[in-house]
Amino acid sequence: MSLLAAAAETTTEHGPHVNPWVVGIVVFSILLFLMLGLLSFGKGREHS
Repeated sequence: MSLLAAAAETTTEHGPHVNPWVVGIVVFSILLFLMLGLLSFGKGREHS
């Protein structure tokens, strides 16, 4: 067995594949929700 074939065998995925776009959209929506909550919470407060 060649070194290239051995390296190709060890890089196979055994777990579920997660789409990076889905992770990005979920993280973005969580951060957007937190930012909107922060802005609505501090809307009526005076600046110090």
